Amino acid sequence: MSVEIRGYRPATDHPACRSLWVEMTGAHRQFYDDPTIGGADPGAGFEDYLTNISLSGMWVAVTEGEVVGFTGLLIEGRHGEVEPLVVTEKARDRGIGTQLLDRIAAEADKRGLEYLTIQPVTRNIAGLRCFHDAGYTALSQVTLTKDLRNRHHEWKDGIELHGLQFRY
Repeated sequence: MSVEIRGYRPATDHPACRSLWVEMTGAHRQFYDDPTIGGADPGAGFEDYLTNISLSGMWVAVTEGEVVGFTGLLIEGRHGEVEPLVVTEKARDRGIGTQLLDRIAAEADKRGLEYLTIQPVTRNIAGLRCFHDAGYTALSQVTLTKDLRNRHHEWKDGIELHGLQFRY
């Protein structure tokens, strides 16, 4: 099955990409057993994403005429961020995520960016493996969270960094 990676076309790709955003939000809800992630209308997050002033390009993965994944490039100065990378569950494990990452890396290089980052949720083990395999092996920044409310999910033990224990 061939995969076409091409630029996002708002007029035709919007519904599929919004659905992919909802699917991604659903996965985050499952990772953390928290139905409140993404709010009452998870698709609204996609609309907010489209208004991000740093959004400098979006690409979709198409198989058999269907959008099965998308990614975007956020740019701040000489730094690029991959946000998000989404591949529908039924199309995973076919290298589509890697192809999207390769496309965005080529675009970042063409624009003269110095580096790319990506910020997956820590419980997305499959995503972390994909990003690691694609060359995202340097930890440049860590986001630490202090939970101030009684959340719907439990934090898991299991990550050590510089001799410090963290939950995720």
